[in-house]
Order: sequence, then C-alpha cells, then structure tokens
Amino acid sequence: MIDTPSQPIIETRRQQMFPVLEPAEIERVRRFGKVRTYEVDEPLATAGQVSPGLAIILAGEVKITQRNQSGSRSEIVTHGPGAFMGELAQLANRPALVDAHAKGPVEALILPPEQLRALLIAEAELGERIMRALILRRVGLLETGAGGPVIVGRAQNGDVLRLEGFLQRNGHPRQRLDPETDPEARALIDRFHVDVGQLPIVLCPNGQLLRNPTETELARCIGLLGPIDPEHLYDVVIVGAGPAGLAAAVYAGSEGLSALVLDCRAFGGQAGASARIENYLGFPTGISGMALMARAYGQAQKFGVEMAIPDAALGLDAREVGDGPMTLTLSNNERVTTRSIVIATGARYRQLPVDGLGSFEGTSVHYWASPLEAKLCAGEEVALVGAGNSAGQAAVFLASHASKVWMLVRGADLAATMSRYLVDRISGLPNIELLTETSVTGLEGRDGLLEAIRWRNRDSKEEVRQQLRHLFSFIGAVPNTGWLSGSGVELDPKGFILTGTNSSRHPLETSHHRIYAIGDVRSGSVKRVAAAVGEGAQVVAALHAALASNQR
Repeated sequence: MIDTPSQPIIETRRQQMFPVLEPAEIERVRRFGKVRTYEVDEPLATAGQVSPGLAIILAGEVKITQRNQSGSRSEIVTHGPGAFMGELAQLANRPALVDAHAKGPVEALILPPEQLRALLIAEAELGERIMRALILRRVGLLETGAGGPVIVGRAQNGDVLRLEGFLQRNGHPRQRLDPETDPEARALIDRFHVDVGQLPIVLCPNGQLLRNPTETELARCIGLLGPIDPEHLYDVVIVGAGPAGLAAAVYAGSEGLSALVLDCRAFGGQAGASARIENYLGFPTGISGMALMARAYGQAQKFGVEMAIPDAALGLDAREVGDGPMTLTLSNNERVTTRSIVIATGARYRQLPVDGLGSFEGTSVHYWASPLEAKLCAGEEVALVGAGNSAGQAAVFLASHASKVWMLVRGADLAATMSRYLVDRISGLPNIELLTETSVTGLEGRDGLLEAIRWRNRDSKEEVRQQLRHLFSFIGAVPNTGWLSGSGVELDPKGFILTGTNSSRHPLETSHHRIYAIGDVRSGSVKRVAAAVGEGAQVVAALHAALASNQR
C-alpha cells in the first residue's frame, strides 16, 4: 500500500507493524467490542474466510502463520497480551489473508469492521497507530504474496499478466508459479488434472480452482467483490475510483453520507500508473501514484465507504427521474439505487494507429509502467511513445530497469507538453534516447509477442527497424463516457461531460439535477491529480445542499 522498501518491512518497521497497547488504552476501546474466549488451537482467523474482526489479545498468545505454495505454514509473528490481530481485510470485512490460532487458552476483545471504523475515528491518536499497523501488515503480505491466490502459468502469458496486474493494482497479494520451472506448479496441474493448454489456472485461498478467470470471477473468489444490496438507497454512487472519485468518497464518507464507489478495473485510475508524482502538494520527495491512491482507498474504507471493484456502470436513464431516486445498471447484472451520482470515470487510453496492435496488447504492448512490467523488461531495450507527464514519469521509471529506453515523440520537443523537472531529468539520463518528430509505423512478432518495432522520422522519411520486445504507449486518452449514451447527460463535441450549463446549478452539476461530473471526464477540467482531488472535495459540498433540498 506504500512504496516497498529494499529490506523486508517486517525487519525495518516491526515496532510500527506490531505495537502493543497499554492497559489504559485497552480499557478505552472496550466499548467498541465484545470479549470472546478461544481454546487451544482454535482459529481466530482462517485464510480465505471472513473473520469476526480485529482481535485485541487480553490474555494468552495467538500464532499468526502464512501458507506457501505447497500448503505448508510459516510463522509471521506471535501476538501476546496487548497486541492486536488483523490487517486491512478486517477493516473492509473481507476474507483473511493469514491463519491465526490460539497457542493456549486465549481471551480477546473482538471489534467487527463497523466498530473498528468507529474506533479509528473516535480515538484519533490510537486510531492512527492501529491504521498504520494495518497498512504496514498488508505491505508485508504483498512482499511475500502470502494469503493471496496462486496463479499457475508462464510469466509472459497475456492472461497471467492480466490477472497479476489486476491483483497488483488492487493491492492484493498473489503468488505465481511457472509450470516450466516450479515443481509446485506441476504438482497443482497434476492434482487438478489440468491440460497445459488450459493455463493459467488460479487456486484461491478458499480452495476453489479457476481456469483462466475474468477479473470479476477472480475478485468474487477471493472476496474482493461481493453482492450489492438491491434494497439499499445510497446517498451517492461514485462512478470511478481515480483521484477525483476517491477524493469524493473520502469527503462523502467522512461527512456521514452513505456512499458506494464503482470501478471497472481497479482503484487509482491513470494516476495509479504514475511511477512517481513529484508535483503533488505535501510530498517534496515524490510518491508513486499507486502509493498515493492506495492511501486514499484505505482512507475511504476507514470512513465506511463501500467499494465494488471490478464492477462497471453500464447504463443510466436520468431523463424522467425528476426528484426521485435514480438507478444504475451494472455489469454484474445488478442494479443500484441512489439519491445522487458523481461521475468520475476519467479517460481511457488511446491506441496507436498501427495495424496489428491489438494482438500484442497485454503481453508486449503496455499502457502502465509498474514494477510488474519493469520486471518483464529488466535489462532489455524498450520503446515508449508519448510526450506528456505520464510518459515522462514512465520513461524515468523504466530507465532504472531497462538497458535503454527509446522515447518516440511526434512533436519537435518535450517542453510544450511536459513539466520542466521531467524534461530535465530525461535529458540527464544516458540510457534514454529521445527521438522527436517520430511515429511508430509497424509492429512485428508472432503468438502475441513483439519481436521488432518500426518507426519513421517525419523530416527524413527514413524508417528504422529495431528489435524490441516491449512497447509502452502513453499517447493520451479519450473520455470514458460511452456508457452514458441515451442517459440524457449532455456531452461536448469531444465526448466530455458538460457541467455548469445552467446558471442556477452548481458548476460541477451536469445537465441533470443531482448528477455531477468531476476530474478528467468533465469538459474544461484541468488534467492534474491535484485538480481532480479538489473537485472531489468540492462536489461533496454541493451534494449536501442538493440532498437537503431534495428532502424538503
């Protein structure tokens, strides 16, 4: 959930990961939970199953273990009196990622998720220490992959990359086994009688086997995604979990609104793809986009915001709603009812106009530069197309892993489209070669794997063929508003959502009352993370006024 240190976090920040509460602190939090006793070897939590909640140990000892690929267990820590057992799964009422057993008779104070969230808000200093520990424990699990599903398949397989990327971007541990090199992978294939042509397979912590699942199937299997209550009327549904959507969620949740966040892929949006953001207020040394967005995601959950990821909004008909509730149709064959809607769907990546591009997407053509992609191309030469800040951040990040980055730009220079600090950094890196006024003209390869890329300079007309296996594309995006077709929400000629067209309404309100648009999807918005976050905060004030008026 934060930047991964070079040393295991359990060694560098053990005291913060496993704090011990003082007796006086335990007495202060007793009102949030109920005391429960456990016998020797009785489980307090089982990987793959939802646990009762956070457990503060009052007497006895609890052994925390993690399972490896072969099913054997290794100890993480033993909690004694004053320690507490849990991580972010307990905050969100999701299946546990570790096993916890009583070493002897144990007495524990159990705080279910809603009471844990109440504690984090009511007890500021103590809540901060507990929240920090929950986050750091998740980081430790991400380092080892403990508690997550086991993916069996080759690293270069497009579906393996798809599933690994989905789990990584949702902050969920996972393990991958290569059937060509890992004996455990062969054992799993034999045990479940799987033909190699059916790979990848995924073994979930609850024992269920999936054969090349969709992201939704995987999310349901590991407990990331659950059913939405069709009878519940939300104050606001936020469509999109990028910076704007998460900011709206944090402010809505902190002010007591019943909020649900939907996203078709993962939290973080395009900001989550940024290897390092250095111009965001309050982070002078920079922060990775994923780390920033993961903090916002956890913060929203702390305030009780519900998350449905991956779950896409497919349709909305707001033309004849009037002052009544609105209904969104979702991709999971569900419907959700709400008093207001905030659209923060941002934009989707544009594709290069090159024949055959689609056959290489997911294996050799990438729209995201994360540690997963960096590992794939470590020590190799790669090509990167784009001249904006996202492209610049990706180029700098990839340069620390690849032997060389060929940076292809259609314009005459970078200064007009990229922040100065990134331009200077790129010019100072010897393994980035900038080619201006250059466009990709062709891709060569087979079986979904690139072998070479061709590009041409606009002035010289010379075409160059370079043997490369990976292409990163950051050429901008188009508004993600196709799902609004027939909704009655007005768009500008480029497909962005119009807001503030009615002088009697809020500047972020669309052509329909109680439907708002924020962030990159909004016509005329400033395409910066800070601006999106600001609009996310601003829209909640408008929501209060609109909902109060609607109740009268």
